[in-house]
Amino acid sequence: MNSSQINLKISLSELKSPVNLLALGFGSGLAPKAPGTFGTLLAFILAIFFPIFIAGWWIVFSSLLGIYLCHQCAKNLKIHDHPAIVWDEFCGLWLTLFLTQNIAFYAQYHWMTFVASFVLFRIFDIVKPWPISFLDKKVAGGLGIMVDDLVAALFAAICLYGFSLFFA
Repeated sequence: MNSSQINLKISLSELKSPVNLLALGFGSGLAPKAPGTFGTLLAFILAIFFPIFIAGWWIVFSSLLGIYLCHQCAKNLKIHDHPAIVWDEFCGLWLTLFLTQNIAFYAQYHWMTFVASFVLFRIFDIVKPWPISFLDKKVAGGLGIMVDDLVAALFAAICLYGFSLFFA
């Protein structure tokens, strides 16, 4: 069965499972178009209102938890890295914000740094330049679902640091 024959629609009943609820981003991953962007947007809003989500210990905990959540949810949905699984986007954005918060703290327009973090993370997560694309294709299970987003976060942060050297 090829990917065009797989029904990617998920019912709201899938959110009854706590694992699926978290992995599907509290339902944000159920958006019919651009579920990854909707998941990232919810993670962004959570980070603004609850800065604890961009604390280093939280990033490590949520990423390790994400390996389990994403693996179990993919098993439940019977599709590896289903587009509705967005916990990896949550962790990726939070890592980007964590790594760039020093730029935001010192920058005159710190809110622009946070918006740029969101945009760059989404670009790297969607485009998946090497080695992100390699990791996305070659690493299996929950780790495979998580790792490409965490590396995309690193790429986004490196770009923002580079921009800050020239434009700060």
